[in-house]
Amino acid sequence: MIDAASWAARLGGETFLAQTLFRSHTIIKGNADAFAGLLSWDDLNALIASRRLEPPRLRLSRDGVEVPLHRYTLPVTTRRAVSWRRLEPAAFHECLADGSSLVLDSVDDMHDPLRQAAEGLERFTGTTVQVNVYASWTAQEGFGIHWDDHDVVVLQLYGAKRWRLYGPTRQAPAWRDTEVSPEPEGDPLADEVLTAGDMLYLPRGWWHSVSADQGTPSLHLTFGLGTQTGADFLNWAVDQLRSNLALRLDVPRFAPAEEQAAYVATLRTELAGLLDDPQIIDRWATSVDTTHPGRLRPSLPYVTDLPPNPAICVRLTCSRAHLSHNGDVVTLSAAGTAWDFAAPAHPILSALLPGHPVTLAELAERASLPLTDVATLMSILVQGQAATVVEVAL
Repeated sequence: MIDAASWAARLGGETFLAQTLFRSHTIIKGNADAFAGLLSWDDLNALIASRRLEPPRLRLSRDGVEVPLHRYTLPVTTRRAVSWRRLEPAAFHECLADGSSLVLDSVDDMHDPLRQAAEGLERFTGTTVQVNVYASWTAQEGFGIHWDDHDVVVLQLYGAKRWRLYGPTRQAPAWRDTEVSPEPEGDPLADEVLTAGDMLYLPRGWWHSVSADQGTPSLHLTFGLGTQTGADFLNWAVDQLRSNLALRLDVPRFAPAEEQAAYVATLRTELAGLLDDPQIIDRWATSVDTTHPGRLRPSLPYVTDLPPNPAICVRLTCSRAHLSHNGDVVTLSAAGTAWDFAAPAHPILSALLPGHPVTLAELAERASLPLTDVATLMSILVQGQAATVVEVAL
């Protein structure tokens, strides 16, 4: 499993966060089995065959143009009049052999090893992560030269992929940007071939083109990092001021100029006062971490309180939960809620924080508490959508 500590070790820890993240690309060479267990060709075949996947979740692309769905699927209507398109493997293979690239989005929602890896990267980078799968068979580029509106960490699983990197032509371009980023001119800044076990970090806005021109099928993952821009930060800051009268008052659009100027000056003072707090970035980071809903998951068959069964296995569903200790009170903040527990609960919450599955028996032993107390605590977190049962014991 690739957890937060593993990501830190692979990417360079605090040095990566302070000097590379958002700034420059980096390539990290690895062993062919470095990502063993994350996703195999068999896993990919099973995912595609067992789910009704249609664009944009699953799609084929060739030279930047999406391949029409009718080229590799057939329409099907069930007896309940539900229509969907069934994958036709022979036609699917033909498209891929002819130069199309396969894309499967959000595979971390469907495959547990990738869910764990995504959560580990979320803990390390402090932002949301989505994992997409890319597979190619020919030197034909699936997407042409392009840039992404989010940073990516690329893991080459099998085969090899050639990456031509051109750098950005507009600093920090964004989705729905106000200006268009011009295409780069001249030769690429870097021309690299990733082989199995290699990693690439690429900031958003960096133009690149990719092809499987090494004579072997290629399978790689991209871990897309959610952006956290100044605009996002200011939106959060305004939300912190909504209790202030100045922000609740109507904008005096029909008032004299002097009154309008005074109104704007009041807003400026309120916002400046908030931004003057030297801990404002830390406050923002804590807020976005602890209010994110995480990866919600039901805990069937336990629809009420968990029974005190020692074999029930649980984990947190919020990768960026915060734990604080103040005297006789320990507070877990996650999924938009803060829960206060007595100090003896600290060993339980500390064991849950990394996100690893743990049984009720193990939690009870760590905290030297009765199993019934542990089941009650976990019931509260499950009902609060911050935890889930991952192994049922009946």
